[in-house]
Amino acid sequence: MNEHILKKAFDNHFEASIEVWKAFADLCEEVHFKKNEKIKEVGKTAKYGYFLIKGSCGLFVWKENNFICTDLILENNFFADDISLLSGKPSQIEIVALENSTILQISKSNIDLLKKTPMGNILFLAGEENSTIEKQTQQIEMMTLTAEERYLNLMKNRPEIIQRVHQKHIASYLGITTQSLSRIRKNLLK
Repeated sequence: MNEHILKKAFDNHFEASIEVWKAFADLCEEVHFKKNEKIKEVGKTAKYGYFLIKGSCGLFVWKENNFICTDLILENNFFADDISLLSGKPSQIEIVALENSTILQISKSNIDLLKKTPMGNILFLAGEENSTIEKQTQQIEMMTLTAEERYLNLMKNRPEIIQRVHQKHIASYLGITTQSLSRIRKNLLK
């Protein structure tokens, strides 16, 4: 069953046969996290990559006595502390379940095994390319758009985040305070 979820989620980036996704799913373990439970702690080395089946998660970094949200993840998306996972070193990224979540986790050693296969290598390359595009787009928006424009983009492109994720995490993700987010929302209602 998980292979069908993986295939459907990834077909937009690269179509692979269900057998490929079955082999991928067989190397994963289904795990569950409660709301606010840490999936990966600050200062630890990442041991897994993840695919979110149900729930929501956030990636955070510590800055000046506060956690800053760098990414918000909803169902049918891959995520990880890529810095740590790829370097094999600890990082300052913390991953937290924002809702009760069901996740497929794949160990670093199984990722390395998959990357040694021709199809596995293609899947990881396609995934990294998509991730790079998303992160660079986010960086450009942070530098070129106003906070209100970033919020409107989030409402347009990822409305489920607005409905499901706590306002403090949305504000942090947008690079603004919760008070600024409240003002923006209030102004948009006028």
